[in-house]
Amino acid sequence: MGLRDKKRNQRRVLSRRSAGPRSGEGKDFLPLEGKEKKIREKQPEEPENTATVLYIGHIPHGFYEDQMQGFFQQFGAVKRVRIARNRKTGKSKHYGFIEFENPDVAKIVADEMNNYLLFEHTLQIALVPPEKVHAKLWKGVRKGFVPVDRVGIERRRLNKDKTVGEHKKMLEGIVKRDEKRRKRIKAAGIDYECPALIGSVQPSAKRIKFDED
Repeated sequence: MGLRDKKRNQRRVLSRRSAGPRSGEGKDFLPLEGKEKKIREKQPEEPENTATVLYIGHIPHGFYEDQMQGFFQQFGAVKRVRIARNRKTGKSKHYGFIEFENPDVAKIVADEMNNYLLFEHTLQIALVPPEKVHAKLWKGVRKGFVPVDRVGIERRRLNKDKTVGEHKKMLEGIVKRDEKRRKRIKAAGIDYECPALIGSVQPSAKRIKFDED
C-alpha cells in the first residue's frame, strides 16, 4: 500500500469519527417497531371517608355518657353519645357509640385510641360505615336513659281495686296453694296443724228487697 492509500484511509476514519451517529445507532435509541406501548394502569383511589360514628367496646364502669363526651371532646366536636344499657336495671353493657361532627376527627380517634388502656380496660374502637348505622340508633338519646319502674308497676297492679270476680279468683289461688303446702308437710312426716285461713270463705251477697208503697 502506497503513501497515498494510507492518507486516504486516515481521512475516511477521521471523517467517520467527526460525523454524528446514524439514525438508529444511538445508545439511547430503542426502535418501537413491532412493540406495543405499555399503558400504566391507574391505581384505584381510596374511597373518601364519610363515617362519623364510632363503635366503642370494653367500656369500664364509671365511664358513662358525660365522662365519655368530656374525654373525646379533646379531639373535636362531639355530636351524640349513646351507651347500651340493660332495660330493666339500667346498668351499662360495656359498649356504646359516639358520633363526631367531622369525619376526619372520627378517623383520627379510631386510629389513635384503638386498644387504649383506660381504667384497666382496653378500649376497642372502630369506624361504623354510614350504611351500617341503624336507623333507630339515636332514638331517645336526647332524653337520656330512663329505666322502667318495675316495682311501681307491680305495686299498682296489686293495689288496684278488684272486681268481685277478680277477688274470688285470687282467694281460690290462695286456698289451692295452702292445700298443697299442707300435703307436703304431711308427706314429710311432720305433725303440724296449719291454722285456718281467715277470710277464705266470703259470705254471699244479700239481696235487699224494697217494699213498694
